[in-house]
Amino acid sequence: MNLSSCSITAYESFPLVQLCVYIPVLLLGILLNVLALWVFCCKLGKWTETRVYMVNLTVADCLLVFILPFKTLSQFHQLKVGRWCLALEGGCFVNRLMSIGIITVVAADRYLAIKYPLKAKVLRSLQKAAFASGFLWIVIICVMSLIKKLEDQGQDELCFEKSSIKPSVITLCAIIVGFFIPLIILSYCSIQVIAELTRKKNENCHKEKLIRKAVYIVSANMTVFIICFLPLHVGHLLRFIMDFISSNCSAIQRVNYFVHLASVLANTNCCLDAICYYFVNKEFKEASPKLAKSKYEASEEAEIQLPHITL
Repeated sequence: MNLSSCSITAYESFPLVQLCVYIPVLLLGILLNVLALWVFCCKLGKWTETRVYMVNLTVADCLLVFILPFKTLSQFHQLKVGRWCLALEGGCFVNRLMSIGIITVVAADRYLAIKYPLKAKVLRSLQKAAFASGFLWIVIICVMSLIKKLEDQGQDELCFEKSSIKPSVITLCAIIVGFFIPLIILSYCSIQVIAELTRKKNENCHKEKLIRKAVYIVSANMTVFIICFLPLHVGHLLRFIMDFISSNCSAIQRVNYFVHLASVLANTNCCLDAICYYFVNKEFKEASPKLAKSKYEASEEAEIQLPHITL
């Protein structure tokens, strides 16, 4: 079979699907993220480590919201690969990887604060949080720029399309390092935090309601992360396998369509982040001080409280 003649593009109905999803996502994304950014930067008093991370996550989500209209327009007009296309693709990937990175760092920071509160007092600081966030931005932007230079896009004709059936090892590495490793870290940290909170709930029945709320929040964060990002990266992995084993055009086309739909789902994360990390913060702030106090009430170190895990 002559696979070099295989035409791999999105179905004609896909731009309409994008439009139907992205219009409410765009409106909600602007409203929720601008509101969250305003609260984080203007309405709260003391800065904390997680507040620094939340500001960076909100900025990444705002940038993605800004790019979505251009991404949708590129699908309707079948934008050809060029500098403008590379800028759009790079912007989408940078913001997606930044969201994944920040969410993973928040999970690890939350794990450190709850599991090892004494060590956390030494290891965590506003300066370190700011440095970690800046380091993530620089590394992701540099790596994405390098990937775009190394990738062979000569066979790709349209923006946000992989027309080539040549397996991309660079893409495979980006999938593993950019998502599956963070997924393992986030899942481990979240499960450990949930186990610790559940243990405290069994020890402190009178605080069961507060602790249960905190467990729900950690569970919701992990669930939203998995639902939004796992299908897309599984799709990319399947596409790599299909290209590697030289599957027929129809099979590759189906996987390609799945990747497009999963990408739409992943981009809805720019709204869900604000809901998960901002609107549930009240419950976490209520639960956190009492949890910390119950754990170290006989020690002077009881002042190390769990608000570090939120704002």
